This record gives sequence, C-alpha cells and structure tokens, in this order.
Amino acid sequence: MSDTTMQERIEELRKRREKAMLGGGADKLEKQRKQGKLTARERIEALVDPNSFEEVGLFAEHRSVMFGMAEKEYAADGVVTGAASIDGRLVHLASQDFSVAGGSAGEIHSIKVAEIMTQSLKTGSPFVFINDSGGARVQEGIDSLSGYGKVFYNNVMLSGAVPQISLICGPCAGGAAYSPALTDFIIQTRQAQMFITGPSVIKSVTGENVTSEQLGGPDAHMTNSGVIHFIAEDDNHAIALCQKLLSFLPANNLEDPPQAEGDPNIDPNPELDDIIPTNPKRGYDVRDVITRVVDFGDFLEVQSGYAMNIVVGFARLGGSPIGIIANQPAVQAGVLDINASNKASRLIRFCNAFNIPLLTFVDVPGFLPGVQQEHNGIIRHGAKLLFAYSAATVPKITVILRKSYGGAYLA
Repeated sequence: MSDTTMQERIEELRKRREKAMLGGGADKLEKQRKQGKLTARERIEALVDPNSFEEVGLFAEHRSVMFGMAEKEYAADGVVTGAASIDGRLVHLASQDFSVAGGSAGEIHSIKVAEIMTQSLKTGSPFVFINDSGGARVQEGIDSLSGYGKVFYNNVMLSGAVPQISLICGPCAGGAAYSPALTDFIIQTRQAQMFITGPSVIKSVTGENVTSEQLGGPDAHMTNSGVIHFIAEDDNHAIALCQKLLSFLPANNLEDPPQAEGDPNIDPNPELDDIIPTNPKRGYDVRDVITRVVDFGDFLEVQSGYAMNIVVGFARLGGSPIGIIANQPAVQAGVLDINASNKASRLIRFCNAFNIPLLTFVDVPGFLPGVQQEHNGIIRHGAKLLFAYSAATVPKITVILRKSYGGAYLA
C-alpha cells in the first residue's frame, strides 16, 4: 500500500465530513422538509448566531453488533451536539436527527448529549435540547437505557444551575419524553407529539382508542397535562420563542439576568383606571394591566392555556427582567386551585434560582372550595405556593389590585 499525501488525507476527511453532515441521506432530509420541518442542522443554524456553531462528535458512531447493527452506519449516531452563541451569549445544545434511524437514542447518541450537558454545567451556559426521536434504540438493549440514564442524571445536575430549554419538534416517545420533563421549559410544535406509551399500546392494554394528536399533541399537553409551556406553530416559531425566552434569562445561577434598554416612558398610564371595575364581582383581563405596566408592553406568557385562572411569565421593568405572577379575574374570578398553585409555584422557584425579581398582581377571592379539590390535595398543592414565596430570596413586590381574601392572601 503506497503512502498517501497529506492533501489526500485532508480530502478524505472532507468527504467523511460531508457524508456525516448529510445525516440519513439527501432523500430523507428532503422528506423531512416536505413535511414542513427543518432538519436537525437547519434548526441549529436558525437558532444560533451565524457561523458560531462548533460541533462536537461528528464522527461518533454506535458500537453495537447485535441484530445486524454491525453493518449499519448511523451518521453522528443520530444527534448533532456542540456549542454556539445566541445573541452573543454562549449556549450548548443538542439536536436529534430524525433522518438517522428515526432519531432513536442509542448508547453513544445519549453519551454525546450527556457530555455536552456536562460542558454546559462546567462553563455556566444554558443548555438547549431539540427533540425529534422515536425513543430508545431497541437493538442496543440495555446499553441504550444506560445512555438515557446519563442524560436524565445530567438534567438533574443542571437543574437550578443553568437554564434548560427543550424544543419538541417531532415525535418524542417513551424514555425520550422524560428528559424534556426534567428541563425548565418545553416548547412543542404543532407537528410534534409527546407521550410515554403510544396509541397502539394503550389500545392493547386498556382498550381505549386515541390518536397520537389527542394523546400527546400540543393542545393536550397545554390544556390538560400542563407538561409544556409554549405552543409553536412550526420549527421557526419554536426557535423564535426559544431565543426570546433566553433573552430574559441569565447564563447561570451566579449571574444576574441580562439587562436591556428600558422603556423611557415612566409616567402613570391613565388607561389603568378604566381596566379594573369598581364592582368586585365583575371580571377583567389582568394581562391588560400587565402590558400597561411593563416595558414596551412586552410580556412573554408561560403556559397561557393551562390553569388560566392565574397568569405567569416574563417581562422587563426599567430594562431588568422580572417574573410576573397574576391572578386572572376573567377566569373563575382568579380563584386559586391545584393547577394554579402548581403553575405559579414552579415559576417562582425558577425565578428564585436564577436571580429574577418577582412582581405579583393580586386579585383573588381565595382557594377554590370543593370535594374534588380537597380529595385531589389542595392542601398539599396550595402549600407549594406558600413554600415557594417563603423560600424566595429575590426581590418581591406585591400589588393588590382589588381584593385578597383568606389563605390566598397569605400566598
């Protein structure tokens, strides 16, 4: 065998890179585009600053030899990982490639994700995980489950240390659904579904007939389960939501949230006098109050379709990010129930972990009475709200808009 020149070796490396970056091949990538989706790499390109992405593990491949796997090549083992900048700030990210074995998570696939998460923690930078996976790669057996375990463990290690955001841009089934649930925020597109067991399994076990959309579509998870925090119309919308969300968040729990130019108009807004009715039995939309108080009327609502009797989200005052909690008199008179308590307490604890001050607008008649609420644990869940506020050491300002009664006054 004759020696190759350095130029020939460089050319060979270039060809290997080009092949690996095609994922499952040009045909599969085009099929994904025809479904109205971006590819794994296109999602990264759209999310991060131009030419800022540095990939890690491009040539990583599985080591499985069972069930015919020895002959199969999976480019980058089905996941693109690396570091980049968003709005000039460092982030680490992973993007599952559905064109490669359906984005299935094998051992090396998950190890790549876990290792980039470790770098996120070491550098104190946010972690973004773009999910598009059919679940565990069953051919790899327990090795694939071991890989999942590493990702879940790192989700917990990153929790409260750096922000974690999950984008659900395709199927997210079985074990694949647990990692997003361990992150801080989930953004799900209209083309995506997320569930532990799919419709066919549910049919065989319980006899229930349900479609993938009914079971794990974005509307189901926004209005019923409360699993997700934002619904996106498509991949580009999900990416825009992720970028906006990150603009309110610090890189880690040791930093202050990023400052921006504040609204120069700090004069009292006379419109506020007309929003809140003097009749305590009449409702109004508290978001009309929020948008007239915060900078430029810009309010990013979180879980807008879940527990709608309370409104939570992010905004700015004087250029500084704040977390907002507000009773919503337009829905159930703004009463506090189990879901509202969980929704509010979760955001409060997140803001406290990441040094984001809290502004609370109160107009609440109390906790919701009823046998169903009592038996489902309103005492336990309501206490979470009391705990979250008491434990929060960030600045807290409360504005009582009209009324505050009973135990809800203490919350």
